[in-house]
Amino acid sequence: MQGLIQRVSQASVVVEGECVGQIGQGILVLLGVEKADEQKSADSLLHKISNYRIFTDEQGKMNLSLRDIGGELLVVSQFTLAADTKKGMRPSFSSAATPAQAEALYEYFVAQAKASGLRVATGRFAADMQVSLCNDGPVTFNLSV
Repeated sequence: MQGLIQRVSQASVVVEGECVGQIGQGILVLLGVEKADEQKSADSLLHKISNYRIFTDEQGKMNLSLRDIGGELLVVSQFTLAADTKKGMRPSFSSAATPAQAEALYEYFVAQAKASGLRVATGRFAADMQVSLCNDGPVTFNLSV
């Protein structure tokens, strides 16, 4: 399971002209699910994302986590993160989870994030989404478990 995380001052997701999710300061996570992933993978990634120290402290050092700052989390499913791009000029998605498996783990991840006390917004699974963000820094990390 992969989470491409971006530290944002704000982010939103629009589907068919409707804003379905938006946050202020926090993390936008593009979530990619692969065949070998399971709930344990989602739990590990959520723990890492919510505690990853990417926000600045009083000395200007990246020393605070999403939990430390009381930030928000925007979770967007991102099938293309499971692509194998090592060969050729066209990505292969052979390691990607099936849509049913990916949706179940995406929904599980979101439910666990909410249950942990985070303020969570989401995109819409498998929809054509327009994601807008103001990447603060810019700060972007690709986390995997």
